[in-house]
Amino acid sequence: MRRTSAVTVAVIVGTGVTEQFEFGRGTVVRTPYGNASAYLSPGGRFWIIPRHGPQHTLPPHRINYRANVAALRKLGVESVVATCAVGSMREDFAPGQLGLVDQFIDFTRSRRSTFFDEKVVHTDMTHPYSREVDSAVAEAARRLTMELRMGLVYICVDGPRYETAAEIKMFRAMGGDVVGMTGVPEAVLANEAGLRYSSVVVATNWAAGISARVSHDEVLSVMREQGSTVKKLLEETVNVVQAHPSRREASK
Repeated sequence: MRRTSAVTVAVIVGTGVTEQFEFGRGTVVRTPYGNASAYLSPGGRFWIIPRHGPQHTLPPHRINYRANVAALRKLGVESVVATCAVGSMREDFAPGQLGLVDQFIDFTRSRRSTFFDEKVVHTDMTHPYSREVDSAVAEAARRLTMELRMGLVYICVDGPRYETAAEIKMFRAMGGDVVGMTGVPEAVLANEAGLRYSSVVVATNWAAGISARVSHDEVLSVMREQGSTVKKLLEETVNVVQAHPSRREASK
């Protein structure tokens, strides 16, 4: 795709973080997979894609992940930091804490998860998250004196329902740390598109069976409390990435 912008960093924001941003100039990007809306940050330093739409109207299973990622590639983006609200399955990762995903396990079933429908392409996913961008996020957290849990394993499900207690028990036995509904296929598509992709997660609740019940009100409450913190982390991460424009991903 022909690149149409000199801005090379983007953030994909989800529940509780979208509302923290003031969107600058918006553009509708036409891709072979549908249209996607992207917005420049105030000052024009990075692109913003509100994953669920600017009014948070798209449920997880109806998001056009392919269009969003293809749009960023077309705009000339190279590095992406995404946010996800997650349920925690770790006793030492409590609601309100922030972390970085290192691996994922995909339990989605109904999503278009690849750009390669017409030819045989097998993308290496040994390390699905960018070590370089992860380092930038970690450096940003240090600068802001924020605690950031590293090395999390993310389980992705279709949603929009929450998980059963039995499913969470299985996910924990498989090595999962957190569970969410939006991290896949976004991470897969970013790798296929050649984008350096990192995922910051916010624990919004204890997963089913660890708590007596899962409440969406609890999720929204925690994200409202942490949304401004996540925004600061994203903006500082952009500063770190842009301070090292010549750095490139080490061999995976």
